[in-house]
Amino acid sequence: MSDLNTAMVEKYRSNFLKEVEANVEEGDWVKMCMQCGVCSGSCPLGNAWEHPPQEIFMMIRAGKRDEVLSSSSMWMCTSCYNCIVRCPRELPITHIMHGLAHYAKRLGLSPKEQPTAKFAQLFWDNLSKDGRVNELKLGLALYFMNGFGEGIKTSLKMKDIGLGMVKTKRMNVMEILGGHSVKDKSGFHAMLKKAAEIEEAKIQK
Repeated sequence: MSDLNTAMVEKYRSNFLKEVEANVEEGDWVKMCMQCGVCSGSCPLGNAWEHPPQEIFMMIRAGKRDEVLSSSSMWMCTSCYNCIVRCPRELPITHIMHGLAHYAKRLGLSPKEQPTAKFAQLFWDNLSKDGRVNELKLGLALYFMNGFGEGIKTSLKMKDIGLGMVKTKRMNVMEILGGHSVKDKSGFHAMLKKAAEIEEAKIQK
């Protein structure tokens, strides 16, 4: 158990709901779930979840801390927002699931299998460099994220679509050399650094 996780356990003891409310984005909404199951029924990946959202919320209220934070469920969310749109109580379910995943990662409790983690990290690395997404570099990174051989196969499979995008000027191959960035890149990086400091300070409280 990591030092941070131990500190959190000591701080909140058996009140996992209180811990979630204090440390997870929109976590204070968890207690509003009425267990109707519309969220899991609306999810395109609903049948693949280890624990659907309403079950995760029930487990939080039941104090099942380890089971929730080590679950792969939060990492299944692809941010389609169907659950939020259809929730009778308008719970920000997508935000909560991502918040739980982020919190579990901070505590060192996230599972080894994280279905969306690779994409999320590649997207963040791409965006945080220049303040804007370089779609060509991101696409190539996604093609090759599971190895060189797999990347070549995917690239060849998608070559006609890629050429079509270049011809219609929907993709600029020169972006591989750099691409657009925000005007004040140093200010953008300073903002990210400050946000990280604020989050770290919140953890240490």
